[in-house]
Amino acid sequence: MTSAAPAPTAAPDQLRGGMVQVILATLASTAGFWAWMAISPLQKSYAEQMGLDEGQISLMLATPVLVGALGRIVVGAMTDRFGGRRMFTFVLLASVPAVLLVALAGEIRSFPLLLIAGFYLGVAGTIFAVGIPFSSAWFPPSRRGFANGVFGMGMIGTAISAFFTPRLAESIGYLPTHLLIAGVLGVFAVVSWVLLRDSPVWRPNTERFVPKVVGALKLAVTWEMAFLYGIVFGGFVAFSTFLPKYLTTIYPDDVDVVGAGTRTALFAAAAVVARPIGGVLADRFGPKVIALISLGGIVSLAYIVGQQPPEGIVTGATFILMAAAMGLGMGAVFAWIGPSTPPEKVGSVSGIVAAAGGLGGYFPPLVMGATYNPDTNSYSLGLWLLVFVGAFALVVAGMLRDVGGRRAASKV
Repeated sequence: MTSAAPAPTAAPDQLRGGMVQVILATLASTAGFWAWMAISPLQKSYAEQMGLDEGQISLMLATPVLVGALGRIVVGAMTDRFGGRRMFTFVLLASVPAVLLVALAGEIRSFPLLLIAGFYLGVAGTIFAVGIPFSSAWFPPSRRGFANGVFGMGMIGTAISAFFTPRLAESIGYLPTHLLIAGVLGVFAVVSWVLLRDSPVWRPNTERFVPKVVGALKLAVTWEMAFLYGIVFGGFVAFSTFLPKYLTTIYPDDVDVVGAGTRTALFAAAAVVARPIGGVLADRFGPKVIALISLGGIVSLAYIVGQQPPEGIVTGATFILMAAAMGLGMGAVFAWIGPSTPPEKVGSVSGIVAAAGGLGGYFPPLVMGATYNPDTNSYSLGLWLLVFVGAFALVVAGMLRDVGGRRAASKV
């Protein structure tokens, strides 16, 4: 089970300005998440223009998630070595050609090229593995849940993508929309290089990549948190990606593409708001109890969704509450990592855990597509699988040792 590890310390004046740095990192992350989720809000248009079936749609939606997940392992380790300022700039600049390639694929209506572009677009999703060690180093152990929760609000980029991408595509056109996204990435790359600076307590880890990752994998906390994050963040990514498809399929007479984008944006926003709350509550009461509340909520609400209630207030409230439960869990998991991990391995562990979260979001869209029943117009089997997996995670979380609340954390 998890055990506490010493963390770097610094005088309060050394860490002055940390909140500004975390906010700037959050804005940079928002741009990355917007780009990462650029395909999902337009999935119905792609499907109609390219004649895609359920399996092809699921693969198209899942590909950026897979690459964004696995790439976080590498990017997390690179952040330990090169620092957040350099890696934020690198990830944002590297994502620009990916967005332009998506634009080209849509313009020429090429599904194979869209898959290749989606694969490359996954680079934008690795930005999360940069921000966790960057933000953690700016705050003492007792406030890292809060710091990581604030940085995690960069997930609002998924809501921005869901809400604005289809509207922009309708108002200014498909190609200009993607040029705008690419421009935003470029602007924040410059902002990251000019304004971000690494914490005074951060020290580069020059250990080679493979031994570094192997060392992180030897820690029990890595596997424990990877499993839990695969449920809470994986569920968030899966629904953020698949929800427009789900809503337009299950409620075709009530929800159009723009309406589905609005509902998905509200889903993402609820998780974004709940994430720092989860971090703060975990700092105060301990991450274990917050994780248990989160998983209990996910299981209960996934069951309700599986009943496919009529489109309206009940459906909307259920999805929003589910997103909030996932957000609480995300904040709790990363509040758990900080005091439980040697400081020189925070980036590597965070990268692996973040990768597990992304992988948790990769498989559900494929499962939903494979288990869809056209005769009953139902995804109930896929949702039942979420209920069972969430229930198992609830049991696992209950067996883990907590790192304590604020009083315990302050002694680390």
